[in-house]
Amino acid sequence: MGMPKGQKMDAEALAARRLEARRLLDEGMAQAEVARRLKTTRQSVSRWARQPRKALAQVRRQGRKAQLDEAARTKLRSAILAGPQAAGFAGELWTVPRIRQLIAQRLGAHFSTVHVWRLLGQLGLRPQRPVGRVRERN
Repeated sequence: MGMPKGQKMDAEALAARRLEARRLLDEGMAQAEVARRLKTTRQSVSRWARQPRKALAQVRRQGRKAQLDEAARTKLRSAILAGPQAAGFAGELWTVPRIRQLIAQRLGAHFSTVHVWRLLGQLGLRPQRPVGRVRERN
């Protein structure tokens, strides 16, 4: 929405920027000048000019709604900490495919392996990788 590359703002900062744009427009500043000053696009400023002030102040959720709420994340974390054998897996290691399978069975959500890896990072956990060993020596 007109953010410079690499710059991120939280929802409150974005609402404050919209309200600042509205204040500048009410003072009679041109939309193009407001866009330059706030480092956004003219189209965004034009859209903000048409909206009521109350709508500009609302903090909206950014992005897609999460499939797992906090209760589900807590349940998943406790299941992982209980160990793979408690979840019905043979062996002592939690791998990403096993955790994917656990999420599908217990929570009914299906995620890619990349997202499971990211989810583990958010939970403060890391998957374990099996060590590749030679079974027989020559």
